[in-house]
Parts: sequence; C-alpha cells; structure tokens
Amino acid sequence: MTGTKIFAHAGEGAWTPTPDGNRRRVLLHTDELMMVEFGFDKGGVGALHSHPHVQASYVAEGRFEVTIDGRTEVLETGSSFIVPSNLIHGVKALEAGRLVDSFTPHRADFID
Repeated sequence: MTGTKIFAHAGEGAWTPTPDGNRRRVLLHTDELMMVEFGFDKGGVGALHSHPHVQASYVAEGRFEVTIDGRTEVLETGSSFIVPSNLIHGVKALEAGRLVDSFTPHRADFID
C-alpha cells in the first residue's frame, strides 16, 4: 500500500462545485473503492442519474428525499442507502446537509 493515502482527517481536501450546484470533496480512494463527501444547501438537488459503480451512502447531516429506481423515501441524519449498479437515482435536500458516499470501483471522473 505504499503511496496510497489510507487516512483522512476532518476538513482535509478542497470542495469542488458539482454541475448541479452542490459541492463534493474526495476523502480517500483506491482503484477498488472511493469515499466522497457531498454538501447540499436546502433545496439542492442531485439530479436523477445512473452509473456502473455500486454506491453506499450515509446521511451525515440533514434530511434528504432519496429516489432509487422509482422508489422514494425521506432519510435523515444517521440513515443510509445503497444504489446497485446502473439504477437511476437522485436526491433532494429537504434541509442543508451532507452525504458521505462510497463507490466501488472508484469514480475516475471525480479525480482531478
């Protein structure tokens, strides 16, 4: 694992604006796994989309309306969800909040 960053500390990493008006920062990644923090203002939307990566998400703060494959639920701080590969999914922030997403394999499109 020489050269692979295996620890991240609070506040590390720069926030990057996302195309949908939110923000993200990559916390850690290897070829097999990536952890990314997303920040949303109240009313912020993560537009419906799909990708080949399996995604596991944790609601670190706030309340979100989460839609996966046509099914919608409201999740709050401490809740989580999984998005299997290629399913259409998206979120709406019902209040300001943060999601911590893990992707396998890593999202090459998130690495500068």
